Amino acid sequence: MTVLTILLVDDEALARSRLRTLLGECLEPAARVVAEAADAVQAMTALQHQAFDAVLLDIHMPGADGLALARLVAGLSPPPAVVFVTAHAGYALQAFELNAVDYLTKPVRRERLQQALQKIERLVQSRQAQRPEKNEEVVLIQDRGRTERVPLSEVLYFKAELKYITVRTARRSYILDGSLSELETRYGGRFMRIHRNALIAAHAVRALEKHFDPEEGEGWAVRLDGLDELLTVSRRQLGAVREAMAG
Repeated sequence: MTVLTILLVDDEALARSRLRTLLGECLEPAARVVAEAADAVQAMTALQHQAFDAVLLDIHMPGADGLALARLVAGLSPPPAVVFVTAHAGYALQAFELNAVDYLTKPVRRERLQQALQKIERLVQSRQAQRPEKNEEVVLIQDRGRTERVPLSEVLYFKAELKYITVRTARRSYILDGSLSELETRYGGRFMRIHRNALIAAHAVRALEKHFDPEEGEGWAVRLDGLDELLTVSRRQLGAVREAMAG
């Protein structure tokens, strides 16, 4: 049986309590309130630490209102479904322009709430069908409150720069907080070290070329499929790179 995970956002504790009770009476699908928030700041804190299937939120709240919060929620990856639960009927158009799944007016009837949960369930199932295969590894990138799943098969290299790791795919770059040593231990079967500051996807090596590096002088570099830039190969790693290309 499907059990949807819910974040309740309402500045009135009594309203959250009533909605939590109604959710407990819903069966197909069932829903479980995992966390509650009284304002947008508390809600975003919860969303940064945990994934939810849906956010049920009021519109009129102190500070940022529910519409502003919904815009922030839309920036998450993947964003939870948004259902507005409010005493004000006049914001429905704005709510649906923000891709809200549903718009419920207080007092909420259980039957109407059940319909909203069914819409959430359909959205969740649709997203699950579009996700990468379960066996495909992903790199989790945290960026300003947003979590993005980057398939490991798309990563061309990891490169240490200052205090962070650049994660490069053919389409774009990401910033990852971690160390190359940890990544080498975790993905050593698919990535090889070519320099003290770089790991590359073994399958993506297109060519090994002579190259002049301003810091290290004349040496060698690899060119990867889908990228124009060259990555310096240290003298220490040159033999291993040649061996990998020959294999």
